[in-house]
Amino acid sequence: MWIFGYLAMEVVRERLEREYDLDLISTAPSVQYEVLKTDGETIICDNPSQLPEPNFIEEIREPIVRTNILTPNEYVGSVITLCNNNRGVQKNMEYFGNQVSIVFELPLGGVIIDFFDQIKSITKGFASVEHSLIGFVKSDLTKIDVLINNNKVDALSMIVHNHFLIERLGKLQKIFKSLFQGRCSMFQYKLHLDRKLSLERLLKHIERTLLQSCMAAM
Repeated sequence: MWIFGYLAMEVVRERLEREYDLDLISTAPSVQYEVLKTDGETIICDNPSQLPEPNFIEEIREPIVRTNILTPNEYVGSVITLCNNNRGVQKNMEYFGNQVSIVFELPLGGVIIDFFDQIKSITKGFASVEHSLIGFVKSDLTKIDVLINNNKVDALSMIVHNHFLIERLGKLQKIFKSLFQGRCSMFQYKLHLDRKLSLERLLKHIERTLLQSCMAAM
């Protein structure tokens, strides 16, 4: 079930539990990815655990949506900044009096979590948003597996764009440092890198950042 915004999600969850006596578990939303394998086969993966090993992957394609945002004129700059930060590509902008229609193409994975809430926040609730799926586009994506005490936790695996790789690993590090009270040795990660992608410098930076965080927590 795809619900716009955390508030709407909580309302729906509460009603389902109360009216149907259900015991629900909320999970992070995910999207489907098209994966072209080296043997020419194309498969659909909607869970990180379904992703083949990197040496069997030719390319990964992520879903792209065409997003039309209607907002008051004074919030245009903030809306454009938010879309750009989510790897959006601006396609059109039209003025209708004091209202502005802005069209972006955005990765679906970047809008299904809290994009709607952020739009409502920066426009004080005055903006409206419409999405339509336009297809799949090749993208630089990496699978992250999280290991706790050397055991992989499938529920924590994720597929992340390389642009956000350091940021996402940093957030994971902060969460686990808090949970394990600085015992960083309990938390490890494994990156499934594209076989044609060289991230040696990036990985060295990640290792150095995580090591510094662990030493600071000791």
